[in-house]
Amino acid sequence: MKQTKEVEVKATIKPPSMAVLEIAIRGIEPLVIARFSKKGELMAKMSEGGAAKNKKERKARDYDQEAQEAKHIAVEGWEGIAASAFRAGLISVCRLVNFKMTMAKMAIFVVSDGYDREEQTPLVRIYGPGATTYTAHTRNSTGVVDVRSRPMYTKWGCVLRVRFDQDQFSAQDVLNLIARVGLQNGIGEGRPNSKVSAGLGYGLFQVVDSSEFAAFKKEFGISV
Repeated sequence: MKQTKEVEVKATIKPPSMAVLEIAIRGIEPLVIARFSKKGELMAKMSEGGAAKNKKERKARDYDQEAQEAKHIAVEGWEGIAASAFRAGLISVCRLVNFKMTMAKMAIFVVSDGYDREEQTPLVRIYGPGATTYTAHTRNSTGVVDVRSRPMYTKWGCVLRVRFDQDQFSAQDVLNLIARVGLQNGIGEGRPNSKVSAGLGYGLFQVVDSSEFAAFKKEFGISV
């Protein structure tokens, strides 16, 4: 009978060491957002062309309704922004500190507070008095000028929960990256680091100091 020999294998790969850091942020510029599906719907209408439009009865546009439809509404009823907006910002600002963005994609994440009731998009809750209708001129992909309406939050705040790999980042690193997102990248429509323009300066925020967190929660009526 053939004997088998047990060989002790020494592991050289460490298990992931993940931690979650809670960070409160306060908007210092208005936040303008739009659900991706709403963008696609408007772009599809614009791409129909003049001939297609002439065959249809044109209805008066309800800009307030368009702004309402562009919101992210969670299953529980609160309004939010896609958690991926913050994660994309965290990855993007890594280039400012010479950290590989490809590594950051596997090392830093934003934990959602809930999900969009229509699309199941992971969301971060927006705290504040709510949005107003923001209407502005823009150009679609064909260069034609159009009018778009979006929800604008002039006073807003969020409580982020960032999950990160402690072998790649320290808690202070994560805090500093979020601060850079807030002051240099921005989030949402019209942010400074927009892919299609230099932005409008919207979506900027600052990190709330831990000593001010209690006052921040009271200001925005946060009970958790």
